[in-house]
Amino acid sequence: MTFDSLGLEPRLLESVAALGYEAPTPIQEQAIPHVLAGTDVVGCAQTGTGKTAAFVLPTLQRIPNDRVVRALVVTPTRELAVQVGEVAMEASRATGHHVAVIHGGVGYDPQFKKLRKGVELVVATPGRLLDMHERKEVDLRQVEVLVLDEADRMLDMGFWPDVRRIIGLLPEDRQTLLFSATMSSDVTRVVRSALRDPVQVETSPSATPVENVDQALYPVSEMQKNRLLAELLVQKDFDRVLVFTRTKERADRVARVLEKQGVSCAAIHGDRKQAHRQRALDDFKEGRTRVLVATDVVARGIDVEEISHVINFDMPNGPEDYVHRIGRTARAGASGDAISFVTAQDMDVLRDVERMLDYVISTEDLEGFDYDKRLIPDPDREARPKARPVFSGGVMGRGRGRTRIMRR
Repeated sequence: MTFDSLGLEPRLLESVAALGYEAPTPIQEQAIPHVLAGTDVVGCAQTGTGKTAAFVLPTLQRIPNDRVVRALVVTPTRELAVQVGEVAMEASRATGHHVAVIHGGVGYDPQFKKLRKGVELVVATPGRLLDMHERKEVDLRQVEVLVLDEADRMLDMGFWPDVRRIIGLLPEDRQTLLFSATMSSDVTRVVRSALRDPVQVETSPSATPVENVDQALYPVSEMQKNRLLAELLVQKDFDRVLVFTRTKERADRVARVLEKQGVSCAAIHGDRKQAHRQRALDDFKEGRTRVLVATDVVARGIDVEEISHVINFDMPNGPEDYVHRIGRTARAGASGDAISFVTAQDMDVLRDVERMLDYVISTEDLEGFDYDKRLIPDPDREARPKARPVFSGGVMGRGRGRTRIMRR
């Protein structure tokens, strides 16, 4: 299938070429005709499958060029807002539409000036958008298309009350598009009232990001994590590495440790100014920085191709976050590697991860590293859930094969 067969106008086909698409991805192929028809759409697709263009391109075709806010895209993070805005701005070069990106972490004046000139499409995070509305800087009364991007993440981050307030500011007679990497019962429940007879489109790639990622566990004591990470990056020829930590403070500390070891890196989290975060992300994209240390809150908006490795310095809070994390290194069907440092305190979440994945992740060691004694995942823990043997050296489950967990 080609883009012109989806019903896009010639001027949008110019945008398609500028964005680098040669043929529509599955989510674009399924969603674009419904969006053009004015139907509410619920789209479920992983990051890296082209879903931003799936709603930006047909939305630009549907709205006029009149310097009035006609389309609104709401995203959970600043980084994602910037990236959606970049796609929209590139696509609008051929259509003549005007785009504003509204988010916190930066000054108000440039955003005020942009809005006052008149725009047709606004990409925004919930808090700054409501702030702008209270200041009477943005008028949402003529919005024709609302896009809720990464709805699952907005729910996880507690933004849904703000989203409900935003929806209450919009005309009832509008088109609503909702895109999410996962479609849990919680997401379905909270968005039901915002949609009218939606069409649900869901991509089923031949290999999901999890299936394309080689996963390994590195058992380590909490006190040795910093040294293990530094030695791992010094020894291994990892090209572009995304490291996840549980807190902002730990992200900064890990970055300092790596810098002392001569590893080019940067930390990115919610306390960093937006200019710093964008510069760190740009350096990472361009290869000037080898390692990016991030927290979960900002990492969902990181859309970088060719990440070779994801390292879970800290295990996430649950299996869904684990899948989102490791999917950063397997975008659009690519393959990648994910390494997780595991301590005795991580056993419960690890069991949940492996229960969801339905296999036991193999365990590895860094050759030559002087490990302390460690409590590691027991290969037979489904049968003996209380068994947590002390591991004092060597590798159990050598290699990267996957063992199916037998259900009772």
